[in-house]
Amino acid sequence: MKLIIFDCDGTIVDSQHAIATAMSMAFDDHGLAQPARSDVIGVVGLSLVEAVQRLLPADCGDVALPVSQSYKQAFADLRQQPHHHEPLFPGAAETIAALAGREDYLLGIATGKSLRGVEALFEREGLAKFFVTIQTADDHPSKPHPSMIERAMIECGTQAFQTVMIGDTTYDIEMACAADVAGLGVGWGYHPRAMLEAAGARAIVSDYATLPEAIDRVLRAGGGVAA
Repeated sequence: MKLIIFDCDGTIVDSQHAIATAMSMAFDDHGLAQPARSDVIGVVGLSLVEAVQRLLPADCGDVALPVSQSYKQAFADLRQQPHHHEPLFPGAAETIAALAGREDYLLGIATGKSLRGVEALFEREGLAKFFVTIQTADDHPSKPHPSMIERAMIECGTQAFQTVMIGDTTYDIEMACAADVAGLGVGWGYHPRAMLEAAGARAIVSDYATLPEAIDRVLRAGGGVAA
């Protein structure tokens, strides 16, 4: 069996608007200057507390945890609003369903989101049935630490050369390299292609339609980190 692991935010779902809004609300709650939207998008993929720490001024690190808690509440509140919108990227649902239907593939998730966030997304979009392993920031160090990929491989009984990590940020690609698995970048997410290439992406796809062939090509080549 082969294991195909997906990042979530920026790879499956376009959640940047909700993330940026919730982060601004969280900083406001603590009387802090709002971070630039580009800076917020740049840390998507990291575990929440680490992301907040990177956005805070150097002398405010001691408020990272309370700001993170405010962010969680803000995001939960936004999710209840009728105008809340976190669309899947075009082709995501169809491609995921097709990959999950293959007898030789298992699908997994490795994300900086909480399990609660993943479950809310999957319930809304009907995706839960496609994934056999879900690794979140609740139980692992932040990306690019390889813990999430390593645990997913243990749960699925696969080895590094049988595993591919798909993501939109350098954190995803660096995590793949740290776990000695192939990292595939996606061109529709939150980090530019040049950054993904520099981080060690084996390939970068421009849309979901080309993803299955890219996965097959990398696995035929033996997976793992490029020489």
